[in-house]
Amino acid sequence: MLNLPVPKAEYITVTTEPSGFQKEMVEELGERAESVRGGQVDPHIDNMLRITSDGRKLALDQRLQNPLLPDDPDSKVNACVKNIVQEWQASTEILGTQLVFCDLSTPKGDGSFNVYDDIKEKLIAKGIPEAEIAFIHDANTETQKAELFAKVRRGQVRVLIGSTAKMGAGTNVQNRIVASHDLDCPWRPADLEQRAGRSLRQGNMNASVKMFKYVTKGTFDAYNWGLVENKQKFIGQIMTSKSPARSAEDVDATALSYAEVKK
Repeated sequence: MLNLPVPKAEYITVTTEPSGFQKEMVEELGERAESVRGGQVDPHIDNMLRITSDGRKLALDQRLQNPLLPDDPDSKVNACVKNIVQEWQASTEILGTQLVFCDLSTPKGDGSFNVYDDIKEKLIAKGIPEAEIAFIHDANTETQKAELFAKVRRGQVRVLIGSTAKMGAGTNVQNRIVASHDLDCPWRPADLEQRAGRSLRQGNMNASVKMFKYVTKGTFDAYNWGLVENKQKFIGQIMTSKSPARSAEDVDATALSYAEVKK
């Protein structure tokens, strides 16, 4: 509203086709929702929260549902890796940096499959030095965070991966950001604002920033994005006095309803 000079956002939506397993699992999630709604299952065994969690993981990567499944070459994780490498190569001269937001499948350090390590391994295999890739989760103290952020501002770390909670407010690394990647959909419009706010702010040397959003067709992804973006538009209308409504909640929902799952 103050019209401060910030980079222009270039929004890019990347849609990927679901694998056969993902299609089958989405149907199974619908059947589970039917059983929950009909009271045919003990809530301690299955419920809408669990179904929603499984659906969000499934949309991110099928291996989160079954680690024995193959890596789908057409998954949105692989599409993200491809775009990160392209932007890394294109911005080498200015040491351009990128942020990757993913709230699900954060690294646990127990050897189990997670999207963070998968992305890092693929980026290294495609030529990005390991020293230029970092997880926000590796910085456990304020001192470590400050050191990490300074490296990103200098272009020493060029790909920073983290969740909205850990890489949102207080993450001042905008200096060289050329692209931001939303690998999954957060629950709240405020989270989208926080993600975008890391790049689209004063102090970024670039005139524009590519804002990638990744969606797996035929999964909970598409519905989740529509849900959050509609909330964001509604809240934006109120904040700018363009709506007659007087209030709106930035609902921190954690589960879809039966009707939403069936959509």
